[in-house]
Amino acid sequence: MPALASNCAPQDDACAMIVLELRVNNHPGVMSHVCGLFARRAFNLEGILVLPVPATGQGGESRMWLMVRDDEQLPQVEKQLAKLHDVLSLDRRDPELFDRLQLHFQ
Repeated sequence: MPALASNCAPQDDACAMIVLELRVNNHPGVMSHVCGLFARRAFNLEGILVLPVPATGQGGESRMWLMVRDDEQLPQVEKQLAKLHDVLSLDRRDPELFDRLQLHFQ
């Protein structure tokens, strides 16, 4: 299967980054399903952060922040993410969270 075309060159800094915030069910295999969706579409995840949502108790839900390049195939990927059974909500966020984390680890 050929790789999908992208608006962004692999190391193109001019391409905008966006963070997708997902609220997901917390059980084995959810991360694999989400990452597999991106892999099948030859869409790179630039950063991943996952934390449990404490208010749900017993670890029933988690939040995933996925940093991706904002290109022409992203809206289709978002639609397909929203269709996954374990994805409870999906929102776009500014990549500021990953910028702050990157500074912390430098």
